[in-house]
Amino acid sequence: MSNEIKTAIITGAGGALGFAVATHLLEQGFQVVALERHVEHLQTRFGDAHARLLAIACDVTDAASIRAACDQTLQRFGRIDVLCNIAGGFSMGSSIAGDAIEQYEHLMALNAGAVFKTMHSVAPTMVAQGAGSIINIGAQSALTGGANMTAYCASKSAVIRMTESFAAEFKAQGLRVNCLLPRIIDTPQNRKDMPGADFTQWTSPEKIAQTIGFLASEQSAAVNGASIAV
Repeated sequence: MSNEIKTAIITGAGGALGFAVATHLLEQGFQVVALERHVEHLQTRFGDAHARLLAIACDVTDAASIRAACDQTLQRFGRIDVLCNIAGGFSMGSSIAGDAIEQYEHLMALNAGAVFKTMHSVAPTMVAQGAGSIINIGAQSALTGGANMTAYCASKSAVIRMTESFAAEFKAQGLRVNCLLPRIIDTPQNRKDMPGADFTQWTSPEKIAQTIGFLASEQSAAVNGASIAV
């Protein structure tokens, strides 16, 4: 593959938003590395292998698993230009419930810890290249606290602060870091969980993917450290 073609790593690529982002970036000509804990989800989504697609089973809460995925990416494509941190989870419940601490630790590891670990793993390569774009997924609900959402709000709020910190730290080395703040994404699972909602007010994964595509491109070269509501 020509090194002129940019390579993007996408975590949570087997989910609705991750699949939309992978599809959009493939359409834009990127080489795409799709990470998913259960690789069969990727096979179901993507079908036959694509020449510019590398699917890797990866646990984004495990630093060694992430490093291995980055090594495979560099062996296959020789570069990492974009990181899309899509993997995440949502749950809510009383902060004094019996499983509240377990929920907190799970969401902090998945929503915040994984973001730090993946950025930590790809940043050296991007710094060495003198360029790179990282796009994280926060949440509008992370801007303020909410009842029964302590763990979720805390984990997504951490994503915003990490985005700003990495952006400031590596700006001089050509690395840009931004995050998107969705509200409710129009996915089959969300429709199932909230059958009485007005789906027309939700944002489709495809529209969010287009915004991620913009942040992955040189058209957004002046955008760094931003938290953008979608």
